[in-house]
Amino acid sequence: MTRPLPVLAACAVILTGQPAASAADLETALVERAPVAVLHVAEGVVEAVNSATLAAQVQGRIVDVRADAGDAVKSGQVLMRIDASEANQAVAGAAASVAQAQATYTNAQAQWARNVALRDKGFVSQAVVDQSLAAMRAAEAGLKAARAGRGQAVTVRDFTTIVAPLAGVVAERHAEAGEMAQPGRPLLTLYDPARLRVVAQLPQSVAQGVQGTSLAADIMLSGRDAPLAAEAVMLVPSADPRTHTMEVRASLPATVTGVVPGQFARLVLRVGSAPRLTVPAAAVLRRGEVTAVYVQTEAGFRLRQIRPGQALPDGRIEILAGLNVGDRVALDPVRASLSRQQNASPQ
Repeated sequence: MTRPLPVLAACAVILTGQPAASAADLETALVERAPVAVLHVAEGVVEAVNSATLAAQVQGRIVDVRADAGDAVKSGQVLMRIDASEANQAVAGAAASVAQAQATYTNAQAQWARNVALRDKGFVSQAVVDQSLAAMRAAEAGLKAARAGRGQAVTVRDFTTIVAPLAGVVAERHAEAGEMAQPGRPLLTLYDPARLRVVAQLPQSVAQGVQGTSLAADIMLSGRDAPLAAEAVMLVPSADPRTHTMEVRASLPATVTGVVPGQFARLVLRVGSAPRLTVPAAAVLRRGEVTAVYVQTEAGFRLRQIRPGQALPDGRIEILAGLNVGDRVALDPVRASLSRQQNASPQ
């Protein structure tokens, strides 16, 4: 019965049609240390930079609902109306008070003018003129107060019409037509989908190391294979006294679609750099669960299993275990496996 090949030896099986190559013909690369970005992964949530929860400012029954969750709205668009019957009566009463105050002021003006003329002719004293002047000024003050009351009544009436303070999307509707609105009760929640960010918490040990530096981060969203580069990253200059963490905010690109507030996200922050062993990505051979390279030795190329780290932007791969500084690896592992000096057993 034939014994099965070891896993690493199976990686060195000669492929049909591949020409054999000597060790001297194969191009190699030196295993060396290079600065590698130190990453910190923080779990966060997507939130809108601009959002608003609209609440009732007057009491009344909701008589008209013009927006629902998911609707796109424009700034100033009417979203909901509250019964304005009582507010309209208040405005009418305030208008009547203004008319009454205006008549009183007009009469006081005329009375003051008559008394001035009579004083000039010697028929009344200066005290009478002063009295009429005081009455005129009191009537003028009463008119201003009445006009202010009318303005207040109009403002309260305007509160019965709920309008969008920003252009965006309705995230949630908290009330239905026919329900009673109370001052402070939430009615609608809006957000601007063009400006979203990921908010996460950093341990103080990590946050203190990046304070005062220019931060960069990648954003990983569920359902997307490729990470997104954050447009801007900001560390909030305050710490939570309960969790001893600091908040970091990473802005999503404006071109991103299909992302909503409350969605889970991961923030991959570059918090510094450190020297790490690296090799070119072309030198790494992957066969199933095995990751290895062909290391050049005096006896030829030997297959050595490695533990890779992160892929680097310059086309190299970080090596966590399996290699040493100064080792040379074959840049074409397939041809290295076909060389007559190959030895597929690990060192």
